[in-house]
Amino acid sequence: MDGSHDDGSVEERLAALERENAALRRRLATAEVGAPAGRPPLRPEGARPHRLRAVACVVLITLGALLAPAGAVAAWAQRELTDTERYVETVGPLASDPVVQSAVAGRLTEAVMSRIDVSALLDDVVGGLEENDIAPRATRALSALEAPLTSGVESFVRSAADRVVQSDAFEEAWVQANRVAHQQLVAVMRGEDGQVLQVGADGQLSIQLSGMIEILKQRLVDRGLDVAANIPEINASFTIVQTTQLVQLQNRYAQLVVLTTWLPWVALGLLAAGVLVATHRLRALVVAGLALAAAMVVLGIGLAVARGLYLNALSGQVARLDAAEIVFDQVVSFLRLTLRTVGVLGLVVALAAYLGGSSASARSLRTGLARIGDSGRAWAANRGVTSGPVGDWLARHKTFVRVVVVALGALVLLLAGQPTPALVVGTAVVAGVVLLLVELLARPAPVPPLPPA
Repeated sequence: MDGSHDDGSVEERLAALERENAALRRRLATAEVGAPAGRPPLRPEGARPHRLRAVACVVLITLGALLAPAGAVAAWAQRELTDTERYVETVGPLASDPVVQSAVAGRLTEAVMSRIDVSALLDDVVGGLEENDIAPRATRALSALEAPLTSGVESFVRSAADRVVQSDAFEEAWVQANRVAHQQLVAVMRGEDGQVLQVGADGQLSIQLSGMIEILKQRLVDRGLDVAANIPEINASFTIVQTTQLVQLQNRYAQLVVLTTWLPWVALGLLAAGVLVATHRLRALVVAGLALAAAMVVLGIGLAVARGLYLNALSGQVARLDAAEIVFDQVVSFLRLTLRTVGVLGLVVALAAYLGGSSASARSLRTGLARIGDSGRAWAANRGVTSGPVGDWLARHKTFVRVVVVALGALVLLLAGQPTPALVVGTAVVAGVVLLLVELLARPAPVPPLPPA
């Protein structure tokens, strides 16, 4: 076939296309000039709906991000209020903390010493000596020993209390007391009286120490302080949390249960809705993931500020501020874990959406990975290793396999009893490796040969 003839045909077609384009430009210019005065220029069809969807996307994602911190706090509060095992898991480690042990030992010592009257004991001894005509100097000297004897008895009681709180019996008693206390927590929040757990008028959430005091009394008797056997039952307690907001929560318990149950899902629903209404969903998913991570950073900052305000409010009101600090950190430990997990999840989602997006950098990265996969397949094929029928099947159903891998990863996170940042990252890495293997094993369909010219 004559090549010059083909070149002429191509030039004729190009010239015809240029003439058609020029004619279309003239018609468009004529239409805009002839438009009525005050009428805006013609806009591409669908521009207004796209703008509305973009506005709706921004509003929904913003609302979801603003509600996300409150949703995380609500999820944490709901578990602490309704799950006994979670509550015990939260406060149980406090029994083995040295600072808390020291504070509880001090409270036990204070309660026992309030019932041991060393002065009365000395008066009885002095009276007995006087009845037996003992020299007045001896009785006066004995009376002068009241302060040292009181200090010695207090030191003796404190030593026994330290041993009690450091024993396995104390840890078991602490866990059991908190387990029973949580079972009464709902009743207390409804305004009913509890036998182990009480909410004071000023918002003190306290646990009864009467059982532990009985253990201490028996230890004192065993060590020779027989007077401890005569100590009546003592109604002493140890404050776990003290905040006036606890009384407000008690008064609004029913509303709190509903709020903590649904608020996290409302926040997630708003973020999901923002992604679904967006024109560019992967781009919106990147924004939603980053917004969720930023919201968790804000929550972390707010938690640090609340910690400082809480401790400042207790300064001068509690004997052991260091113990209150330890208790606060332990009580909010699961909340900190939640915000870290959600923050990492937001970053992982944003990264995955970015890698699947249409930006130039994402396309370049995917192209590079595809070239690596092609090189790996070619290297293996040259040595007689192929993925065979499995590769052909993966090539035909690659989209389905990707959806299944992502769905399984999401299912793992949803079914996890307590997701952690390590679990989120581990699941994302495993899913990414599986997707890379799918790309590597999938055999692209052979390119059909070009028809002869």
